[in-house]
Amino acid sequence: MKEQSRRGLLKNAAIAAAAVGSSAILSETASAKTEKLEKKSYPPPKPGETPLFSGAVSYGNLLFLAGVGAHFEGTIEEHTKHVLDELEQKLQSAGSSMDKVLKVNVYLNDIKDWERMNTVYKGRWGSVPPVRTTIAPAGGIPGNSLVEIDLIAYI
Repeated sequence: MKEQSRRGLLKNAAIAAAAVGSSAILSETASAKTEKLEKKSYPPPKPGETPLFSGAVSYGNLLFLAGVGAHFEGTIEEHTKHVLDELEQKLQSAGSSMDKVLKVNVYLNDIKDWERMNTVYKGRWGSVPPVRTTIAPAGGIPGNSLVEIDLIAYI
């Protein structure tokens, strides 16, 4: 009986030691990763300037792009193509691409444009398109754009 108790005690001690050791390793790894993470703005703000917002911000390997609209006369198809082309250019400038996009928000000036916008939108994102939310804000889109899109990608 005492032999089993000693074995049980040793086994429990070994499990506890392993748990403490792996916990310490995970903690060190997590803090090392956190120390390396840095919020960066693209392009960086000019010295002495405080911008209203950033056009793109990265944190670790995540990239957040501000909404892009099309501020010219045109159709929903023309506006959608323009916005997607602009977003693609911004992604590439930051070291990402359309197939690395994880989440997209689409804001339509008129929800009736949903199907026509989709004809241009579809196929731009690689074989696995990002998740998406599409809304038509009650007040419309700033700057009279028919569509505005923002997104989250990885680098």
